[in-house]
Amino acid sequence: MIRLFKVKEKQKETAENAKENGLVKKQSAGELRLHRDISELNMPEECKISFPNGKDDLMDFEITITPYRGYYMGGGFVFTFKVPAVYPHEPPKVKCKTKIYHPNIDLEGNTCLNIFREDWKPVLNINTVIYGLYHLFTEPNHEDPLNQEAADLLRDNPKLFGLNVRKSIEGNIWVGGAHFPR
Repeated sequence: MIRLFKVKEKQKETAENAKENGLVKKQSAGELRLHRDISELNMPEECKISFPNGKDDLMDFEITITPYRGYYMGGGFVFTFKVPAVYPHEPPKVKCKTKIYHPNIDLEGNTCLNIFREDWKPVLNINTVIYGLYHLFTEPNHEDPLNQEAADLLRDNPKLFGLNVRKSIEGNIWVGGAHFPR
């Protein structure tokens, strides 16, 4: 028990020293929750996280998804996450940076996932969002589209849809009226 008091005393002393030197930045509840979420991540091996602004800026990060199976196998898709200060009461803002031919992702990178809208609850976390995005690549959904043309093609002609996806991943081609760079 005495050791516990010594540890707490040492932590308090360290915090006071940092405060005196102007080094303490108070974290918001959203930052604290996000820190916990990131430390507990259990992503599929096809997903990787990176922090373009450095590890000190947890509120903005990227997830890269490289599916090993399905229509999108072999592609690499980067999503930016901007986490609001009121997280987890509001979901993160997620955009796909990679131009993609997908029924649930439009050409501007907006992503249609129910947990970004009406189904968001504070008990959900970053891991849930990543698995939701990953699921869009393993099971694209033509019933709730952002790209109606891709959704119609997936529903009516899955073989041609798959061909269009391959072409868009390979790049330097026009698919469905949009140019996909290499």
